[in-house]
Amino acid sequence: MSSPPKKRRRRTLRQVARGVRRRARRAVGGVRRVWRRSLQLRVVTSTMVISIAVVAVLGVFLMQQIISTTLEAKEQAAKSEAQSDRNAVLGYLSRPDADPANQPADSGEALQQGGGTPLSQALDALAQRAGSRYSVIIRNEDRPGESIGTTNIDEASIPPKQRDEMFKKAAGEDSIWYTTLFYKGQEPVQGMIIGTRLDTSGTGLDGSYEIYHLVPLDKEEQTLSSVQQKLIAVGAGLVLLLAMIASLVTRQVVTPVRLARQAAERLAAGRLDERLKVRGEDDLARLATSFNEMAANLALKIHQLEELSQVQRQFVSDVSHELRTPLTTVRMAADLLYDAREDFDPMASRSAELMQNQLNRFESMLADLLEISRYDAGAADLDVDSVDVRDVVLRAVADSEALAERHSTRFDLRLPGEPCMAEMDSRRVERILRNLLFNAIEHGEGREVIVSVGADRDAVAVAVRDHGVGLKPGEENMVFDRFWRADPSRARTIGGTGLGLAISREDAILHGGWLQAWGVQGEGSQFRLSLPRVSGTALRGSPLPLVPPEVEMRRTWRGHMTPMLLPALADGGRDVD
Repeated sequence: MSSPPKKRRRRTLRQVARGVRRRARRAVGGVRRVWRRSLQLRVVTSTMVISIAVVAVLGVFLMQQIISTTLEAKEQAAKSEAQSDRNAVLGYLSRPDADPANQPADSGEALQQGGGTPLSQALDALAQRAGSRYSVIIRNEDRPGESIGTTNIDEASIPPKQRDEMFKKAAGEDSIWYTTLFYKGQEPVQGMIIGTRLDTSGTGLDGSYEIYHLVPLDKEEQTLSSVQQKLIAVGAGLVLLLAMIASLVTRQVVTPVRLARQAAERLAAGRLDERLKVRGEDDLARLATSFNEMAANLALKIHQLEELSQVQRQFVSDVSHELRTPLTTVRMAADLLYDAREDFDPMASRSAELMQNQLNRFESMLADLLEISRYDAGAADLDVDSVDVRDVVLRAVADSEALAERHSTRFDLRLPGEPCMAEMDSRRVERILRNLLFNAIEHGEGREVIVSVGADRDAVAVAVRDHGVGLKPGEENMVFDRFWRADPSRARTIGGTGLGLAISREDAILHGGWLQAWGVQGEGSQFRLSLPRVSGTALRGSPLPLVPPEVEMRRTWRGHMTPMLLPALADGGRDVD
């Protein structure tokens, strides 16, 4: 009974983890986007990183030098003090009554409590010399456990390992090491110990005396800590100052570049009068001057091209209109000759038929040129009405039946059972479909042409599928170029002008729709027209796939079957269960 709550908890935890990952990715993406877009941020950040590295290296080096200098100075002073103290102790111990062998009754107590022996007198003198600056411990190697100290220093402060190292050296040679000093009733501190075995040769003393100077370094440590804090503060201030300097310097460079970028964007948007302000005579000012010259030349060239294009469009339009008058006269004469062709000899009759066909093609080309000139001039408009797409498809198919019969092509109509209403210019859409059907008949090589209609809540679509030569990779967009042919040596079998698909794409764009092509050599091609149901709305998708379902299914089947066939291929082609 407790498993469902556990599953719910695990599901909740997974959802929370996914939400955290999404937010983290979104935050990282935002930071990465800001980093890529901001030159000033990259320069300032790079300056700060390099400055931090340089300041850190210099700070560590400087701190090491300060520490080394401070410790060397302290060590030299301590060694000088130790030498003086050793001389004083040897002076006291050189007296005739200093040898503990001559005082057997109270030698132990003298070593522990001081007493009035020369050793205690020497220690008192050392205590007055040392004050609170350092401590002194005197030990006798021949009397383990007996020592005298000037302060409350704990004898445990002397590491045995370093003491053993000291005994390896000659008498009178200093051994220096850094360790922790322990005081009775006080907190331990870092310190330095200078240990030496006293050279008692020639003094008449028994045994070997050891003298240790224990110098606390708490004041030096406080001083070095204060210096370190000040170095860190100065380094941080220096880094921030360098970042501010880098920001100010880069701002002087980035701001003109940013203004140039904004001006270039406005210039690209069509505002050809955009110019930059020129300040000074430096490189940025020369850049602004060059930009203004480029913008002026670009505006001039664009204006010249627009005038040339306008002249060209006007020329095409005028020629197309002017050709209609002589074409009408030629058409009337050609119709008379064509109607009377049965009275002519076979050669003249055939000439009349050829002239009639070419006049039909010439009229179609003039109509297409006029239509293209309207699109180029931006004078094309829509006569929108709510119509059933199925009716438009049926009319286009009816207009193509005669051509389909001549090419032994059959239409397979796949229309929905419900009306597919959409707001469109039925004349233009019918022209698009006729062009698609004619193209499928011409390149379908007599095979069946499938016409499909689909609709959803927002869009309607018509797909024309043929099973002819197909398209090569990259020709899906080239088929809509004006006068384009996949094979220039191939003649047009139905007398097309080469402008049909270009006009069809312009008609689709005028409706706010799409006209797309798919094709594979040997598998045919498919053209899909997608239009919004409501005129003027944005088209977000199509109810029909661009790739035919049977082709997509075959690709999927091959993708699933390939892993199953690999063992058979590896096994020499034998059957695999």
